[in-house]
Amino acid sequence: MFRPRRSKLMNTQEIQSLFSQSFSAASTFVVRAPGRVNLIGEHTDYNDGFVFPAAINFDVTIAGAPRDDNRVRAYSVTFQEFSEFELDNIKHSQKSPWCNYIRGVALSLQKAGFPIKGMNIAVAGDVPIGSGLSSSAALEVASCLAFEVAGGFDVDPVKRALLGQQAEREFVGVNCGIMDQFISSLGRKAHALFIDTRTLGYESVPLPEKGISIVISNTNKARGLVDSEYNTRRAECEKAVEILKEDLPDIIALRDVTSAQLTRLSSKLPERVLMRARHVITEDERVLESITALKSGDIARFGVLMNESHDSLRDDYQVSCKELDIMVNAARKVEGVYGSRMTGAGFGGCTVSLVKDEAVEEFKRAVGAEYKANTGLAATFYVSTASNGAERLV
Repeated sequence: MFRPRRSKLMNTQEIQSLFSQSFSAASTFVVRAPGRVNLIGEHTDYNDGFVFPAAINFDVTIAGAPRDDNRVRAYSVTFQEFSEFELDNIKHSQKSPWCNYIRGVALSLQKAGFPIKGMNIAVAGDVPIGSGLSSSAALEVASCLAFEVAGGFDVDPVKRALLGQQAEREFVGVNCGIMDQFISSLGRKAHALFIDTRTLGYESVPLPEKGISIVISNTNKARGLVDSEYNTRRAECEKAVEILKEDLPDIIALRDVTSAQLTRLSSKLPERVLMRARHVITEDERVLESITALKSGDIARFGVLMNESHDSLRDDYQVSCKELDIMVNAARKVEGVYGSRMTGAGFGGCTVSLVKDEAVEEFKRAVGAEYKANTGLAATFYVSTASNGAERLV
């Protein structure tokens, strides 16, 4: 996955100036697309379930200008290097892997019949390194929007997300789900996005506009075991569906099973398979209840559901780890924290917490100190609000 070293946040004028320095000409457009954090709904996507991410105010920003030929020339602020390719001969770059996301998007747009043109672009990103906050999706979605502007056409935001996913799957070779590109394309300020991963139906759900921050806490523990354990969990979920189909012949995935049905049929499942199924089924139910809570302004209930999500990921799905649990437990002790949970695949990475604004500094101090004392590792904190998805700035 594309994980740039984090470059400093650039405003529009700065990225335009950098483009001018790189290409000895003025840019004609600036676009951006954000990273994301999933507030609740973990390991549900490959079970046809529900997710609830928010776009964050850490972005990939691109300044660009169209060319008169079929060449794309890209400059990475992060890696301080150029990479270029011809639109009629798109190949992988071994030298500049970061550019493969741009190349893959170009190829996906071509396959879909869009009239893309050559362009010069300068690319800057401040999505934190190695944090699981989807820098790759942000680059894909921002690149797609840059091709749209340079080529003078528009892509539907859902289609843009699907093209980004296609680029990552087919060109880059990472079998990702749709959530990351979807929220990067369709995010909305002060809202999270409910996504039905089966139908691609979605709904923007308001978050409090003032008074609450999304605090992402990076354990800085490398995420081990993710690939092998992911495959095991997926197989266990599929096994649960296979067994439950004997009594529930119409189900396709765990998304179609209720908690009551699982309880009734629990004796038919091996213990470990039952645990995995219980997490997925209850997590989908938590996502739906979260939407109801937020719509009624019940932030406290939403926080409780976040806590229950982590406990289920820890106990039933068993994808947490010592560092994540210490981080979550420390967060829950801080006054002003509504809820805290691991976010992402697990076995390391980040937690996400909803925190009253006035408690953020104490959160960082107290959680950082307790985490360091118990793990020897220094945490990194990213404070964000829910931001807009992909947009043209100039």
